[in-house]
Amino acid sequence: MMRIELVKRKEHSQIMVLLSPAIALALTALAAGIIFALSGHNPFEGLYKFFIEPLTQQWSLEATIDKATPLILIACGLAVCYLSNNWNIGAEGQLIVGALFGSVLPILFPEFENGATLPAMLLLGALGGALWALIPALLKTRFNTNEILTSLMLVYVASLMLDYLVRGPWRDPGGYNFPESRLFSDAATLPSVFGGTMSLSTPLTIIVAIVLTVVLAKTLKGFEIRVMGESPRAGSFAGFSSKRLTLFAFALAGALAGLAGTMEVSGELNQLLPVISPGYGFTAIIVAFLGRLNPIGIIVAGFVLALSYIGGEAVQSAMGVSNKIASVIQGLLLFFVLACDTLILYRVRVISHRASAGEASHV
Repeated sequence: MMRIELVKRKEHSQIMVLLSPAIALALTALAAGIIFALSGHNPFEGLYKFFIEPLTQQWSLEATIDKATPLILIACGLAVCYLSNNWNIGAEGQLIVGALFGSVLPILFPEFENGATLPAMLLLGALGGALWALIPALLKTRFNTNEILTSLMLVYVASLMLDYLVRGPWRDPGGYNFPESRLFSDAATLPSVFGGTMSLSTPLTIIVAIVLTVVLAKTLKGFEIRVMGESPRAGSFAGFSSKRLTLFAFALAGALAGLAGTMEVSGELNQLLPVISPGYGFTAIIVAFLGRLNPIGIIVAGFVLALSYIGGEAVQSAMGVSNKIASVIQGLLLFFVLACDTLILYRVRVISHRASAGEASHV
């Protein structure tokens, strides 16, 4: 009988910490090539169409940026949660509820069309996401419930709410009984920028990431987040409250996810549908960790993960690969990111039941 233990290293290589995302990405590409080969396709063609081709055409590059925008915005909020040692897994539900709140004006009050329509929608979306995120936060602070489970379960509640509304009370009366809301007016639609298809959501997201970078690096709140995440006991001696920080982190993450949801329905979709997200809230978890929980790194990571959506569609149409390939590769990327980080921070120790502690082998 043997058992395997992870022992925290006293020191770890800062160079390897910086290289870890690149190593994880390379291992993911290698694994993706093996998957293409095992499915009977040319692995080099598959990797080219998945990772390179979307960058060579203007329309696919703009589509990649559009996909990256909600991932970056949601991941920035999740980074604050994870840095403060709060595990919010329900950003997908917060995105959906934010989209519902943001859609109240164009669906229930379609005659409200002026310059305040879009800003009001964005504020309502952020409010809806924040309120939904505060549910698991309050349950954790008041009853010590596991926020991973509660935030995740609320995703399915939000999905069912969306499905009910677009098939029932909010269904377009002139939509020939299709499960969709009325189309949003021009006043409720995000304008394009830079003369292309890119919407205003992209520059707004970059601004949010930059502001959050400054907050985390230069303000007392950023210091509080880092201290409470690394050592809650030390933070309590400094006068920081873990309960207040939990509420703040969840509210911020929910607000950004809700804002992303409103931007989605007021941008590319221009209405509510039974499904408004291909899983941005879950993929953003990978983006947050691939970006090292740093908003600037998250911008780069969001772009990389967005490639998986566009690349997945490319290999599906050109090579007949399953439409689930993008999800598999995203999962592999998260696995390799976590595996690399684990091996950098910990060493593996194999212990035999016959061996003494001094005879344990280390890797």
